[in-house]
Amino acid sequence: MNASDAEEGKGDAVTTAGGGNSGASTASTVAVSAASGKPGDALPKIEKCRVYKIRWLVLAIFVLYSTSNAMQWIQYSIIADVVVKYYGVSTTWVDWTSMIFMILYIPFIFPGSYMLDKLGLRVAVLIGIIGTCGGSWLKVASVHPDRFWVGFVGQSVVALSQVFILSVPARLAAVWFGPSQVSSACSIGVFGNQLGVAVGFLLPPMLVDGRGSIAEITSDLYVMFIGVAVFTTVLLILIVIFFKAGPPTPPSFAQVQSLQDEEGVNFLQSIKRLMTNVSYLLLLNAYGINVGIFYAISTLLNQIILQYYPDAAEDAGRIGLVIVCAGMVGSVVCGVALDKYHKFKETTLVVYAFSLVGMIIYTFTLAKGILVVYIVSGILGFFMTGLLPVGFELAAELTYPEPEGTSAGLLNAASQLFGIAFTTIYSILFNNYGDFWANITMSGMLVVGTILTACIRSDLRRQAAQQSKK
Repeated sequence: MNASDAEEGKGDAVTTAGGGNSGASTASTVAVSAASGKPGDALPKIEKCRVYKIRWLVLAIFVLYSTSNAMQWIQYSIIADVVVKYYGVSTTWVDWTSMIFMILYIPFIFPGSYMLDKLGLRVAVLIGIIGTCGGSWLKVASVHPDRFWVGFVGQSVVALSQVFILSVPARLAAVWFGPSQVSSACSIGVFGNQLGVAVGFLLPPMLVDGRGSIAEITSDLYVMFIGVAVFTTVLLILIVIFFKAGPPTPPSFAQVQSLQDEEGVNFLQSIKRLMTNVSYLLLLNAYGINVGIFYAISTLLNQIILQYYPDAAEDAGRIGLVIVCAGMVGSVVCGVALDKYHKFKETTLVVYAFSLVGMIIYTFTLAKGILVVYIVSGILGFFMTGLLPVGFELAAELTYPEPEGTSAGLLNAASQLFGIAFTTIYSILFNNYGDFWANITMSGMLVVGTILTACIRSDLRRQAAQQSKK
């Protein structure tokens, strides 16, 4: 082990018989001593799995890239009252600006996952940032009361680009990080999406004042949209220069085997195997329920808060920020716990159960004062959005050696599908019967999700593969 390996965290020794792609070279060589010619001198030269310092730069760029896309998901909905006033559209159309992210993801995740698996991280990320940047500039051109459709097109382009984002954290962590850091790296990757949602909750209400005139709102919208467009443009340049497809050497035994297995992998066969994995299907539905409910609450948060506190438009954004920031903390805490204890199923079940508890408390405290709403929303967010990286990592364990991008992509597709359904159901119940019955219905669905999670069999295949090489 060289000094770099020691500094970076223990490069592991592995002998391989070829195989490997995505920039990872794992060929073995035989060192023969010509001097002695003794049989014992003809030994395989052991090549080490190792990690590289640049992995942190790659991860940091991805976090910012994910942030730039996710911050636009809720950009219109969190200032729904302003958008209705400025563009003269209904709240239903405003809801669709966030739902379009869910709708487009479902059919396009399959070609998106295929491209991620076959073309690699760099190409997939480049496609995603180009779309995110282009859609952001389209929204700059939408700043006029009769150009809502232009903004909707731009929002749709950004939404389509998330196909090349949401499935990446588990894949990036596996490709670049060793077994003692892979879960933490995945949680940090998911952190980027959560950070973007947090910024999306916080900035629009601060930048766009709905109490101003149409001219003042126009100016505010220009500031917001141009700021986002410039940010995505800078990220595009950084990704072109610095984002790499993979390290020269795999970081773990599990990744060595995965690289060898991927050489002959058939995408459709991989999907078929995932769809016949009972534990994964249980996780798929449980995860979709949890994240779908989060999507529904986030989309309608502005309308929910204003119902109880009419002058609290900025508070709605800040409450959303609290939900997501608490979730960021939850994600990192869960990621570190997974790396330390490797209790994937148990951690998922505990986090899920507390999401249910948080939802019930949220249901009964919305009218107890804005400060109480802040506190309870933080508790709900810690567990509900803290589940995101935990679900990715449990999926990777249950489905190894299937590509992480495919298993994560299907999890996200389920989330979008449930998100569309729950947002629609929540909106109907909210508008016709009030938020109490809408929240009770969502709590009931979390009960179902908790039961499904409890039924998952803890079959940690990736951990078994790593242990078998030691």
